[in-house]
Amino acid sequence: MSVTLDIRLKRANKVYHEEESVAGVVLLVCKEALQHHGITLHMEGLVNLQLSSKSVGVFEAFYNSVKPIQLISSNVEVAKAGKIPAGKTEIPFEFPLSTKGNKVLYETYHGVFVNIQYTLRCDMKRPLLAKDLSRNCEFIVHSQPQKAKVVPTPVNFTITPATLQNTRERSLLPKFLVRGHLDATSCVISRPLSGELVVENSEVPIKSIELQLVRVETCGCAEGYARDATEIQNIQIAEGDVCHGLPIPIYMVFPRLFTCPTLETTNFKVEFEVNVVIVLHDDHLITENFPLKLCRV
Repeated sequence: MSVTLDIRLKRANKVYHEEESVAGVVLLVCKEALQHHGITLHMEGLVNLQLSSKSVGVFEAFYNSVKPIQLISSNVEVAKAGKIPAGKTEIPFEFPLSTKGNKVLYETYHGVFVNIQYTLRCDMKRPLLAKDLSRNCEFIVHSQPQKAKVVPTPVNFTITPATLQNTRERSLLPKFLVRGHLDATSCVISRPLSGELVVENSEVPIKSIELQLVRVETCGCAEGYARDATEIQNIQIAEGDVCHGLPIPIYMVFPRLFTCPTLETTNFKVEFEVNVVIVLHDDHLITENFPLKLCRV
């Protein structure tokens, strides 16, 4: 007997804030009447922490601190044991999105070593020989906007061989001068990162100029921390040997789900950085790093 089970949320964008209600319907479609032993709905918010391979075994104490952190959990019985008629059946539900005690609902975030996820799971128990049905649905939580106003403070930068760190033979480096600015490093997550860059001169032709967004995830406890930086996205803003003295716009939209407001808790941290990367024709890589502070207003 074919039966489909689905969870439909009222909001098309599936975005909710703390203290709001998550409402929708459990949708059942079956060709003939269906016996069941009860339908339940479970809402859960979890922070999953994972250790990178380089950190495993370094700190024994990590194993206790990387257990999933439960932010919210609630169960409701949608329908008692009985029969579902043939055709389409919709059962409405509503969950308040509020935490117990002093827990905070962090914003949904899909990272590499830190994952903050909110899900609804619907389970339908069925008689002996029929297989139980289960359906998952993720919804997105946005953190409350901060009260304080974000005042953008432009950050100017100059890149020359003298400003570079981590170089062994500074005298062997080709001569170059790149100036520019970022409009702000305290960024509103819903607005793009912007600025401009000017190549004043370069002895070696330039191959490419890129903008790299990096997540820095820290997991740990009092005994020690594992800090890992991984790339989220890389945007090429210039190709080939660009005209000298020409302003090149810097523009990057923060991707949804893969970024969240900068977060710092006792067990984990999620921070963001942007790298301006200049690739020269002799494959020298010149990188200028800027820590970012993301917030929601």
